[in-house]
Order: sequence, then C-alpha cells, then structure tokens
Amino acid sequence: MAEITGMIDSWTNSFLPDRRSLWDASLEAQGVPIKVRRDEQDSFCDVETMVTRMDEIGMASLILPVCDLPAHAGITDYEGFATRVDEMDAMSAAHPGRFVGQWSVDPREGSKGLDRAREMATKPWIVALHTHTHSFDLPFDHADYYPFYALAHELGIPFVMQAGTSGGRLPSACGHPIGIDRPAIYFPQVNFVLSHTGWPWVDEAVAMALKFPNVYLGTASLPPKRWHASLVNFIRGPGRRKAMFGTSFPTVGHRHALAQLEALDLDPEIAAALMGGNARNLFTRLSTQA
Repeated sequence: MAEITGMIDSWTNSFLPDRRSLWDASLEAQGVPIKVRRDEQDSFCDVETMVTRMDEIGMASLILPVCDLPAHAGITDYEGFATRVDEMDAMSAAHPGRFVGQWSVDPREGSKGLDRAREMATKPWIVALHTHTHSFDLPFDHADYYPFYALAHELGIPFVMQAGTSGGRLPSACGHPIGIDRPAIYFPQVNFVLSHTGWPWVDEAVAMALKFPNVYLGTASLPPKRWHASLVNFIRGPGRRKAMFGTSFPTVGHRHALAQLEALDLDPEIAAALMGGNARNLFTRLSTQA
C-alpha cells in the first residue's frame, strides 16, 4: 500500500484539535462504545500537521462534510462535529485541492435549506452534497430529500449519505440501503454514494450498487479488517470501479486503515482505484481544485 499515491478519503469528519473534546463529551453523554483515534500520529491535529501527515502517507485529498451550526445544536448533534464554512474557506485557500467539502443538508429545511445549498455550491471547494442520515430519521426515498437530489442533478455533483446503522443514540432504520432504490430510478443522472458500508445491511448495499450504475459504496467508519466479506468480494470483482475508501475520521484513522489494508491482498490496480481513482472519477470537481 505504500506505493499508492494520490489517495482520497471520501468522508473525513473535522480533524481540528477542538473537536476532540466534543467527540469525547458526546460519546460519554450517549454511553456508546465508539472509539476515536488517540495515537498522536493519527489523531486530531492542526491543518499544517495534517498536510504533513497526508504527504507522508500519499493522501492527496480529504473530503469533509461542511455545514452551518444551528442555534439548537446540542452536544450529541452531528452539526457540532462537522467542519464550518469559515474553516473550509481557510483550509482550501491555504491548500487548494487538499481539503474539499460536501455540503451537508438538513432535508427538513425545505426551500430555505435548498437555497442555502445552492448558494454553498458556488464555493470552489464544494464537490458534492451530503446528508447525515440518522440525524433526521428520514429514509432515502422520503419526499423531503427529492428537492436536494434534484439540485444535485442540476449541479452535476454526487449525493453522499450514511447508510446502515447509526453509531450513536439515533434511529437506524432510516439508513436501510434499499431506500436508495426509488431515488436511483427517479434520478438516473445523480450519482449516489452509500457510505459507511451499509453495515449491518451490507448485502443490501451491494445489491443496490450492483443494480444501479449510479449507486456507489463508501468504506468510511470501518477499518479494513472489519469490512464484510460481501464488500471485499464486491471490491475485488464487479465493484472494482464503484467502491471508495473513506475513514469517517476520527472513528478510523488514516494510518490505522492503511496498516490493515495490506492484509486484503488486493490487486494493485484494484487497490489504486479503491484508494483514489474511483473517487477522482466520481467527484469530478476535484480536478479543478488543485
């Protein structure tokens, strides 16, 4: 894996140092067993340290969910951990192409949220739209999402969502991968990314990616040794062009993941596609960022 360069992390939560205490407080408040990276070579850090780390391991770009912080956000709400617009502006200006964003929508906001998403899509660092599925307890085929899918179609950018169970104290049924079935039919030009492997419904996620040319899978939130056999077989075979590496940092660190990837014994061409090539083909705005 050390020979792979130009890698892309398709979902990195904010890595800035002040988020460490937020994660710790949230996990304690929820009483969930999620672990975050503690190794100082693979954990929270400032921007310059992250750039150095990325250079050392061959990571070209991180794609970070970005959103506004609503006044009502509490200690366990995802918005508190996400990257802010001003943070993304500064990181992108200082290091073009290394840090890019996917604008995280709240589907319950209707036209207000749609207007904000359209405004944010003019930012040079936006490469996709995104939703933190479990925050809103709405399945992927809920009507409230359709205006945002239509916007993704209009802009020609992917739509990324967490599929599978929630790691926190949030309802999980909304993350059933099968929920993408109708949107993928209705919006054949929109590329949908089911992130977080779809676990525990991995076979369901794979089925959607096999059925639709516009449905892709992301590995964020689980290190390679915990990838389901169905996902690994998909990556090795029919999904060699449809799966993308991600960490959902800080639940998985970059060095943490890379250290386990070797054991999968992937063909070098497949590994290169998984670790960056497929994301580069899908997130087409990335090519304008460097």
